[in-house]
This record gives sequence, C-alpha cells and structure tokens, in this order.
Amino acid sequence: MSRNNDSFNLLPILEKDKLNNNNFLDWERNLRIVLKSEEMEDVLNTEIPVLAENATQAQKANEKCIRERSVTITCLMLATMEPSLQKWFKTMDAYSIIQNLRSMFQELASQERYITTKELLDTKLLPGQKLHDHMFKMIGLFENLRRHGVNYGEEFANDIVLCSLHDGYKEFRLHYYMTSVKKTLHELHGMLKTAERDIRVVEPKKDVLMVNKGKVLRRNGVERRRR
Repeated sequence: MSRNNDSFNLLPILEKDKLNNNNFLDWERNLRIVLKSEEMEDVLNTEIPVLAENATQAQKANEKCIRERSVTITCLMLATMEPSLQKWFKTMDAYSIIQNLRSMFQELASQERYITTKELLDTKLLPGQKLHDHMFKMIGLFENLRRHGVNYGEEFANDIVLCSLHDGYKEFRLHYYMTSVKKTLHELHGMLKTAERDIRVVEPKKDVLMVNKGKVLRRNGVERRRR
C-alpha cells in the first residue's frame, strides 16, 4: 500500500494540527502532501462506483480496489480530526468526506482564492530581483489556485507571468508571442532562465538638479526661477 517500508512516514504533519472548524485549508493541504508521498492522492478525487446487478467481474474488481484504498485514507482522515467532526463523517468514505468538508468551508476557501488571486496579480519582478525566486512564488500561487478548483489554462498562466516581468524582458515577451510557442509554466521558467543572462536592467531615471547661479533651477525638466 505504501511505497516505503514505513507507511505514511509524513503522518506527523497531520497529527500535529488536527482538523477543526478553523483550519480546513491547511489541513487539506497537508493531507494532500502526505497522500502524494504515498501515491494515493487520487483517492480523494475518486468516487466509489455503485455497481449494477449485472456488473462484470472487471467492474467488481475495480470497485473492490477503489473501496479498499478508500478505507485506508478514510481512517487516516478521521484519525486526524477533532472528535466533534469525527462524529459527522464516521459513516462516509474519503471522497464523500472531502466533498462535504469543501461545502462546509466554501466561504473560507473563496476568501483564500481571492487572496491568492490578488497576490498573484500584485506580484512583480523588479529590476535587480532574482528571477528564480519570483518564478517559484508565481508557480506556487498558481498551484494554490488549482487546489481551490480554478482550472486556469497554461496560456493564461503564462500571460500573467510575462506581465509580471520588468521592462528588461520586453524583447523576450515580443519574441515569445511572435513565435506563438505554447509552454508549461516550468518550460517558460526554463526559457526565462536562459534569457536572464542577456537581460539589461534599465535603472530608473533619477531626479536631476541643476543650478545656474542666481538664475534657474532645473528639476525633472521643469524650470524654476531662483528668488
């Protein structure tokens, strides 16, 4: 059931902060980390099929496999909930539990989705900042949106990333759209890393103060008479 000798070796992540009425988003995120390490994250997205009376042997075998995997994850989920929530979900399977929890905490999820979207749009790569750190932050924010059910396209995600770059990447953006290449976020990251070596950082113009003795002060192109 587990790829490792020690089953669910990341379990302490969940045991540390059990699910309560205030931490569903963090709890689900940690749950998925644990399940992903065991290659069982798909259980949360797989509904146990209802078999017809004339179900084939293959369908019965598939249903049995899904149910057995679900039992393990269901027990894990219940064990990492506070008692008050355990009573609500003790008769459900893993898929039904996660669907019901999402309905219960939908408002909280909507708030985090809004906060993530706003942070994504506000994040900008400024001259002198590291592209590597910027891209990892952007990719992490997109992954957070996906976990909240936002099915964005790769082209849309790339548009957001390219808009977040400073003007030093202007020629890169132009070339990218002229060639009409379709890339994943990670592929775009690789292209940007290659281009970064040739990016010229344009320093913003500084205020210039010139004094003509007794006559004119010139600041930012505006002339003012000295008194």
